Amino acid sequence: MTHRTNHYGQPIGAPLPDWTPRIAPPRTPMTGRYCAVEPLDPARHSNDLFASFLAAPDDRDWTYLWTERPADRVAFDHEIERAASAEDLITFAIVDHATGRALGLASYMRIDPANGSIEIGSINFSRALMRNRAGTEAMFLMMRRVFDELGYRRYEWKCDALNAPSRAAAARYGFRFEGIFRQAMVTKGRNRDTAWFSIIDGEFPAIRAAFEAWLAPDNFSPDDTQRARLAAFRDTVLT
Repeated sequence: MTHRTNHYGQPIGAPLPDWTPRIAPPRTPMTGRYCAVEPLDPARHSNDLFASFLAAPDDRDWTYLWTERPADRVAFDHEIERAASAEDLITFAIVDHATGRALGLASYMRIDPANGSIEIGSINFSRALMRNRAGTEAMFLMMRRVFDELGYRRYEWKCDALNAPSRAAAARYGFRFEGIFRQAMVTKGRNRDTAWFSIIDGEFPAIRAAFEAWLAPDNFSPDDTQRARLAAFRDTVLT
């Protein structure tokens, strides 16, 4: 890679003469073919979310989340109220068009308008949303808002380095692995090494094209099986 140099002969980054700070993401819905991503509203979404998460036979889907699965409805409602009212993140419910039910959650966090960086996190898909094209579309809608609507430069994904499903999901969606922050956190009384991933604005056009191709109705057979993987479409765009 060739770098510019300053008058001391030191390598420096590319100039950004037209860069201006971006606005924070709005708390407004994003609607796709298979789902809607709606600002979390306890009155509208709590019943669906509680039923969806309660349907799991055990707590393994909560192992790497910040909290344990709430033990009862009172505790669950408290967590939903806390997430909906938080000022340092924006939490959305993912509503499946096929059922009309809220089946999962995801948040914008570490929002940095000055530098054009934002993280997608606190992702919690119920079993009904896992391996469902509505869940993939929700991730695309949130990504598209960040890059196409708001003009951010960087989109981050972070997870426990031991969370293999989350790391696989990040790679599937097109995030690039950046490394491990060792002993980055203490969560639930345990050490957490954090795996970092990102997408930057110059990479997004190819990723967008792959998502759009994968989400097209003709990519699915009558029994709802995908005809081609998301990564295959991304590889095609990049070659």
